[in-house]
Amino acid sequence: MAESQEQQLVLPIIDSHIHLFREADLPNHNWYDPTKPIVSGARFLPEFKEAAKSAPSLLGFVFVEVDVKHDLDAGEEGWKLPLKEVATLSRVALGEPSEEDIGVEKDDAKLCLGIVPWAPMPSGAEVLEKYIAKVKETAGEAWPKVKGFRYLVQDKPHGTMVQDKFIESLKLLGRKGLVFEVGIDHHRRGRQQLDELLAMIEKAHDGVPEEERVTFILNHLCKPDLAIYNITSDPAFHAWRTAIYTLSTCSKTYMKLSGAFNEMPASLQTASVSHIFQSTLGWLGIILATFGADKIMFGSDWPVCTYNEVGEDAWAKWRDVVEKMCWMASLSDEDRAMIFGGTAKKAYGL
Repeated sequence: MAESQEQQLVLPIIDSHIHLFREADLPNHNWYDPTKPIVSGARFLPEFKEAAKSAPSLLGFVFVEVDVKHDLDAGEEGWKLPLKEVATLSRVALGEPSEEDIGVEKDDAKLCLGIVPWAPMPSGAEVLEKYIAKVKETAGEAWPKVKGFRYLVQDKPHGTMVQDKFIESLKLLGRKGLVFEVGIDHHRRGRQQLDELLAMIEKAHDGVPEEERVTFILNHLCKPDLAIYNITSDPAFHAWRTAIYTLSTCSKTYMKLSGAFNEMPASLQTASVSHIFQSTLGWLGIILATFGADKIMFGSDWPVCTYNEVGEDAWAKWRDVVEKMCWMASLSDEDRAMIFGGTAKKAYGL
């Protein structure tokens, strides 16, 4: 592995999935629990740079919304905090930090390659059009870095992502050349989320010219249960594998190699890179065999990857797991470059 470790230093890396928030922003998030010190303090650009310092070839990152509080029924008033998040990231993207953006420097602008904010997808195309105009106004000169939107469906009622208004919204994003970032949770929500994901893609692309079809970027391997021991006989694994094969045949659909630590048992989170790789090979191998290097991309899911038992070295640890996957599969330098940066460039239009 000495050769791979030497080469990975010069391999350009785009981290396709990170979250950033200041300490003052913590209460604005749906997931925030003040009784859990693990999420206390800032997880902002200085902290991310420290986490990724083992990769001097890091070109930059794509910021993905952090599930800020919102209210679909309150109209524009319900967009207040998501738009505040857009404003914060826009300052980072332009190298124009405010006094509240502690530790952010003007030169950091080049690291922010893309921004993926929240959007009111269930509200339909007309409302989404108004929201996008608000985002454009808020982002100002940083608007070209807004590459698409996310609305987490992993914790929403079954049926949310296949409703007519949701599909309308997806078609609007496609017409505007904006991606949709997909967060589902097979581990906790079961096969129905996989089935609805496939139905959503089919409905959103049905009857739409290829050039106007929305690009889907699937987060976190669709969150499979990585604690499954006997994958040859487990029905949940078989359902995930079947869905992944079908998803890989969908046009304009990409997969992120990200978010795996949170689906592992605690004993695996603290294991060596080799042991983590061996334990997740059943899933990683299927992703690689179905999607191929030009449709999968590296993402750290920082700082979520550091929570639970993993620790602060999680960024480097996951990078090494993905690197090990590439070498064990005897991928070419071109394929490795796609996984670590090229696919993200293509999918997001960076």
